[in-house]
Amino acid sequence: MSQLKQPTETRTVKVSNTEDYRDSYANSVQVRMSVWDFFLIFGTLHQESQEEVKVENFQGIFLSPQQAKALMNILGHNLAQYEQTFGQIALEPQFAQPGGPVH
Repeated sequence: MSQLKQPTETRTVKVSNTEDYRDSYANSVQVRMSVWDFFLIFGTLHQESQEEVKVENFQGIFLSPQQAKALMNILGHNLAQYEQTFGQIALEPQFAQPGGPVH
């Protein structure tokens, strides 16, 4: 079995925000996928009445399957650390979301 060689040189990563960067709060995330990518749609969910829920989407982001898997791994790692520090996260009842198209 071959071993991956570790890089011997240090690389610097510079992170900056574009002019249109913004922070937003989302309590609704929809996921659509195709063979080529994943599409995450972020929005805010509002309970209008006992019978009606309103979702206002504000951002859609396409990810390659590799980036989607990397996101899943890093979120899983960070959620485990969060729960270790603050306790288990309980999920609220899920609302039925209509299935999105698969492209």
